[in-house]
Amino acid sequence: MTYDTSVFINCPFDAAYRPLFEAVVFATFDCGFHPRCSLEMEDSSQVRIEKINQIIQQSRLAIHDISRTQLDPAFQLPRFNMPLELGIFLGAKAFGSGVQRRKAALVLDVDRYRYQKYISDLAGQDIRAHAEDPETAIHQIRDFLGAHCVPGIVLSGGDLIIERYRAFRPAMAAYCRALRIRAEYLTFRDLTTFIIGWLKANPLPTAV
Repeated sequence: MTYDTSVFINCPFDAAYRPLFEAVVFATFDCGFHPRCSLEMEDSSQVRIEKINQIIQQSRLAIHDISRTQLDPAFQLPRFNMPLELGIFLGAKAFGSGVQRRKAALVLDVDRYRYQKYISDLAGQDIRAHAEDPETAIHQIRDFLGAHCVPGIVLSGGDLIIERYRAFRPAMAAYCRALRIRAEYLTFRDLTTFIIGWLKANPLPTAV
């Protein structure tokens, strides 16, 4: 894992978003990059925002999903974590030095132009839509990472990554059954371990 291959994942972590989250993490790995997010925190004594700042500092790329704008059912307030972390990332790029200025971000929303109604200061950013569909998100991620991979490398097409993701999902369910882990209780480390293991057993075809 290096600065150039690290991708900060900034998205919701709730059950409703889980299918999209798993697709984002899988696609990032399958494109040859390494997803990072606050869920990897292992030191409970570390302040959360400090860990997020550390991951952002260590990541050249980022995927930010700002689609979660609805009110929390319990508190009737929106969640601001995603816009906050996007702001930190953009600030690191704008005010950092050296490699920090090479940062690049993919910003996702349900609809490409919806952000204009609630975070208009993002005007000028290339917002992409996933329509709450994991496979659409995979296409967007593949194209973004393909534009920032090592020169001379062409990533697999989105359709192939989707095909591989479809094959991975039942394999992951089998892993969970074998280990008696309920899918909703999978940790980020569990998920990434399953993905890495599956990718090693199912390498991409070699280009002719």
